[in-house]
Amino acid sequence: MLTAKSCELFDIPFFQFAQLKKYCPEEIPRIKADYKHNWEIWKKLHLEISRMLGNPFAPPHIEKWCNGWQVRAHFFAYYKYEFNRDSAAILSVLLNRRRLQVSLDWHCYRADRSQIKLPQYNQWLSALDRKQYQDFDIWHGQESEYADFQSVKSFGQNEFLLNNEEDFYCIGKNIEKSSLADIDAPEFIYQTIRQLLPLYEACHR
Repeated sequence: MLTAKSCELFDIPFFQFAQLKKYCPEEIPRIKADYKHNWEIWKKLHLEISRMLGNPFAPPHIEKWCNGWQVRAHFFAYYKYEFNRDSAAILSVLLNRRRLQVSLDWHCYRADRSQIKLPQYNQWLSALDRKQYQDFDIWHGQESEYADFQSVKSFGQNEFLLNNEEDFYCIGKNIEKSSLADIDAPEFIYQTIRQLLPLYEACHR
């Protein structure tokens, strides 16, 4: 369902339609067709994961492939419990030109409307069982989605420090594009979300 070619969709020189029209207008029909085709696969993937997860999850939010003035640099979807719909704590799934990522994340764009605030989200750090999550990646929220991330086990005992009051960590698993064909994507995403649930729930205590 997802392969290296899924990531290669985002290897284009421009994302804004104005730039595409100026520099490579002949490519626009192909780019649009490729995005629509791959986004339908992405959507189908998340409808399947949603079915697997069941209650108490709300239907997933699946971001569209374009926003009217540009095509996306990645595909993005997220999951929440039905009773946490207004929370900015999310279980996010992202596919970009480098990899597939499944993580616990703070949705900054929804922070001002969130039922919990950032200090509550950060409660999961105190609930982290370092042994249980030793092979998960962890990174600061402001880091690039294309960065190289460290695993939990590579951090010292007291290294999970926040840089300031607006800082937060994400934790999850990343599959590089060259390895996508080696996994069952729906099962991988489903299992990773299930593994992250104790930390997601810790954000809402």
